[in-house]
Amino acid sequence: MTTRRARLLAVGLVITLGLVGTMLVDAPTPTMTVDEVLAAPKDGMSVAVRGEVVDGTIDNATFTFVVGDENERLSVSFLDASVSNGLDDNRTIYAEGTLEYVNDAWVLHASVIKTSCPSKYEESSTSD
Repeated sequence: MTTRRARLLAVGLVITLGLVGTMLVDAPTPTMTVDEVLAAPKDGMSVAVRGEVVDGTIDNATFTFVVGDENERLSVSFLDASVSNGLDDNRTIYAEGTLEYVNDAWVLHASVIKTSCPSKYEESSTSD
């Protein structure tokens, strides 16, 4: 018969191995800026991007928008993505997906898009 101590050690070892295995299998993708992604893009590369939606680029007919700044811009397709509420111009977003080179430009085919919350300190428009 095994002792209580040996059984506890065995259970602890199994739990530890399970946690390590879970971390190795489902390691999170590090978040990058648009500049970092476009510095060395690869077709089919899985990426997580954080950036600001460029004003006036959200197109609900084609399910696309552009994220970036003055230097670099990346088109994002959200056709197959789960999108949190609040996708709007000039809003900071987090998008996960795969890169694809389409029509001489890089496109992120997003599977997840999360938006930042609007600031509770933003001035609200009230009519007097």
